[in-house]
Amino acid sequence: MEPRNQTSISEFILLGLSEKTEMEPLLFALFLGMYVITVVGNLLIILAISSDSHLHTPMYFFLANLSLVDFGLATNTVPKMLVNIQTKSKFISYPCCLTQMYFFHFFGIVDSVLIAAMAYDRFVAICHPLHYATIMSPRLCGLLAGGPWVFSYFISLTHILLMVHLVFCGNKIPHYFCDLNPLLRLSCTDTSVNKIFVLIVAGMVIATPFLCILASYARIIVAIMQVPSAGGRKKAFSTCSSHLSVVALFYGTTIGVYLCPSSVRTAVKEKASAVMYTAVTPMLNPFIYSLRNRDINGALRKLINRKITSSS
Repeated sequence: MEPRNQTSISEFILLGLSEKTEMEPLLFALFLGMYVITVVGNLLIILAISSDSHLHTPMYFFLANLSLVDFGLATNTVPKMLVNIQTKSKFISYPCCLTQMYFFHFFGIVDSVLIAAMAYDRFVAICHPLHYATIMSPRLCGLLAGGPWVFSYFISLTHILLMVHLVFCGNKIPHYFCDLNPLLRLSCTDTSVNKIFVLIVAGMVIATPFLCILASYARIIVAIMQVPSAGGRKKAFSTCSSHLSVVALFYGTTIGVYLCPSSVRTAVKEKASAVMYTAVTPMLNPFIYSLRNRDINGALRKLINRKITSSS
């Protein structure tokens, strides 16, 4: 059979999380609830930080950016899946598929680099507290937060430019959104350049930030263990616990998808990992950062009380 030209495939079929139709109502209810919680939680974090001048610090500036990225990451994938379930249609057009893939990588790359920037912020705060204000200047914070957005734009665009040159022999994607690896498996042309670029990007935006985080926390642990009082050590560890939880959730899934050998990856594992970093992690991040954070809780109470007062 001759390879079909890429222009002949005007749409793909997203097979979703499960091909069992009886599971779709449960999946719809579950992911709708998760998405609503994600939107409300992350937008509340952004509003609380922007409305409270006491939270206009580097740590909360990065957290607001992370909440914005998590909102974008979930919005890029979950609503389309919900629409497909509700309408009983699993089709997505070729341009929409590439657009979805672009924004998935765009927000994912920004997410990874921002988490590393937050680790650097904690490193400076604990290991160099006297020079924190000088080191974490507005200019550096702007570069650490804005740089990933610019960098991610070019990397994600390169992924798309490499993808449009491929010829696809099939249109059934065993996933609930247009991810890179399932699309590459549908191609009947040489994808070696794409795969090499995937490995290079994974090394830059997953492995390198993760190693930087490990190095930062190695220095942080050494510094904390030198604190003479147990109360001081506990307080220092508590300031890092939320960030460490996010690191474990995010990198634990992305490393398994993009850095593990293809021989150990399956469609089921890829979908399970994707659910973790496109739906579960964006939903949990607001809880992780607010449950044990008095500043965020206080800002949220002020925000809610102000809204209630103004409405009444």
